[in-house]
Amino acid sequence: MSSQRILICTDLDRTLLPNGPQPESPGARDQFAALVARPEVSVAYVTGRHRSLVEQAIEEFSIPVPDFVIGDVGTSLYHPQAGDWRLDSGWQQRLAASWGGRDRQGIADELGELSGLTLQEPEKQGLFKLSWYTAPDWDRAAGLAQLEARLQAIKVAATLIWSIDESTDTGLLDLLPKAASKRLAIEFLIEQEQFDPARTICSGDSGNDLAMLTSPLPAVLVANATEAVRSEALALAREAGTAESLYLARGGYQGMNGCYAAGILEGVAHFIPDFKLDG
Repeated sequence: MSSQRILICTDLDRTLLPNGPQPESPGARDQFAALVARPEVSVAYVTGRHRSLVEQAIEEFSIPVPDFVIGDVGTSLYHPQAGDWRLDSGWQQRLAASWGGRDRQGIADELGELSGLTLQEPEKQGLFKLSWYTAPDWDRAAGLAQLEARLQAIKVAATLIWSIDESTDTGLLDLLPKAASKRLAIEFLIEQEQFDPARTICSGDSGNDLAMLTSPLPAVLVANATEAVRSEALALAREAGTAESLYLARGGYQGMNGCYAAGILEGVAHFIPDFKLDG
């Protein structure tokens, strides 16, 4: 077994957390917990959830307290230590600079009302994240073009991420600083903590995971992802020349179905075959 460190960066909802319609392989989460308990393995939860909802998930699903949390779709980076969740000041400073001194509320006021978009609840917003609900059949091309024109008019450089919450059949749209994304936060963490990119495994299931899934970093798309997400991930990876770095979990590993935690374990076994997950 290699003594080199491994970093597992995983989305929560419908990736590690079995809160989708597909069944969870028995024992998969326990195996995941045993894996990340090993001293050479670190784990980062990379999620759209804010801090209190991450803490809620840890308690509700009995998942391990992570070494790092990249929350609010990449706009917050925490170091949970002995119950004290310390925000990473370096990441906060980078994001603040990219929005030119504006905060989320200031940008919301400048944008005004937008057709087809409904602001999410205050607790689902972040200092550097502005989020709306959309209909599941929202005209994404027209809606994004309208919003991008407004952003250009007020001179805000931002990233727009749209995905579907399958559990509620609701569209979710996040506006983030151009410097912020799950992928960019992971890359910042790798550099800051001096992890090996080749031994960093990303995992996800939905549209807001696509940037990290199609980067040069090793990545696994869990088997419970929709066919639309699978097709888009493959297309984007081929376009970016990173198809070799993307693994689609299909089940069969240790008799499991490749969904949720089973897919993460399958991805680790695929990319780091010298690492024995069972001891």
